[in-house]
Amino acid sequence: MPTSTASTPAAGATRGAGPGTPTGAPVAARSGRGLAFALVSAATFGTSGPFAKSLLETGWTPGSVVFLRIAGAALLLLVPTLRALDGRWDLLRRGWVQVVVYGVMAVALPQLAFFYAVQHLSVAVALLLEYLGLILVVGWTSLVRRRLPSLPTLLGVALALAGLALVLDLPALAGGGAVEISGVGVAWGLLAALGLASYFVMSGASSDDSLPPMALAGGGLVVGGVGFGVLGLVGLLPMTFRTADVTLAGASLPWWVPVVELAVLAAATAYVAGIVGARLLGAKLASFVGLSEVLFAVLFAWLLLAELPGLVQLLGGLLILAGVVVVRADETRGEAAGPPAEPLPVEEPRAAAGDARD
Repeated sequence: MPTSTASTPAAGATRGAGPGTPTGAPVAARSGRGLAFALVSAATFGTSGPFAKSLLETGWTPGSVVFLRIAGAALLLLVPTLRALDGRWDLLRRGWVQVVVYGVMAVALPQLAFFYAVQHLSVAVALLLEYLGLILVVGWTSLVRRRLPSLPTLLGVALALAGLALVLDLPALAGGGAVEISGVGVAWGLLAALGLASYFVMSGASSDDSLPPMALAGGGLVVGGVGFGVLGLVGLLPMTFRTADVTLAGASLPWWVPVVELAVLAAATAYVAGIVGARLLGAKLASFVGLSEVLFAVLFAWLLLAELPGLVQLLGGLLILAGVVVVRADETRGEAAGPPAEPLPVEEPRAAAGDARD
C-alpha cells in the first residue's frame, strides 16, 4: 500500500536524465504517461491481497508475509538502485534523510498500521480509514499552493470516498452488524492514512537534485525491510513461515510462487511505478488514481480466489472512476490556465530485474 505520496512534480528528475519526457513536453503527454505508471502501480499493489491471502490460509502470519515482500523487493532492487545512482553518491549523501523518512513513513507505517488496525476493525473499515489519506493529500497540496481546494476537487473526493464505501460493501456490513468500531483500531487506521498520504506526497516530491525513482524506492524498501526485521526479532511483529502449497485460481502452487510475486510485482514494480507516476501527475491526482488499487484488488480476488464482486461493488467502482475523472479534468484545466511551466527532465526506471503497500 500501500507512499505515496504535497504536490508532486515529474518523475525521477535528476541531472543527466535518461530517456523520458523531454524538456517542454506537453502537459497532456506527461499526464498520460503519468496515468499509465500510476495505474501500473495500483494494479500491482492490487495483486497483493489474493497472493498474501493464499499464504495466510496456510498458516503464515501477516508480519512474515509483509517482511518477505519488502525485504525481497529491497534485494531485488539493489543492483538497479546502484545503476540508477550511476556513481552520483552526492545525491545519496544529500538525500539520505529523505530515504529514511520514506522507508519509515511511506513503506513501513501504512503496512504496519493497517496490520494492527485489522486486529481491532473489520478489513473494510480499516481500508476506508486508510484511504482517508486522500483528504490529507488534498489538504497538503492546498497548503503548499496556498489556496483552498476547488469545488471539482471536493466533488471528486466525495465521489471517490462514496465509491470506496460501496466497493467495500459497507452498507451491507452495517446492516448486518458486521462493522466493528474500536478506538484503538481507528487510531491505527488513521496512522495508516497518514502513511498512505506520506507515500503520495514523498513519491511526487522532486527537484533538480532529487534521487532517481529507482533509488528512492530501493533505499526506502531497504529501510522498511530492516525495520520489519528488527520488529520481528524483538517479538513485536509475530512471524510464522510455512512451506505448504498454496491454492490460487484453483491450482496448487509452491509457497514461493506468491512470495516471489509479492516481492517482484506487489512491491518492487509497484513502488517504482508509483514514484514515477506521482512525479508526473502530482500527489493529488496520483492519490485519486491510487484508489483504483481497490478495484484491481476486487478484480484479482475474482480471478484468483473466485470471490465474485457484486453490483454494489461495481457501482462503487464507477463512482471512484468518476471522482478520478473530475479531479484530473480540474488539474488539467488549472495547468492549462496558468503560465506554462518548464518541466523537469524525467528519468524513467531503467529496465532491470527490479521492474518486474494490507
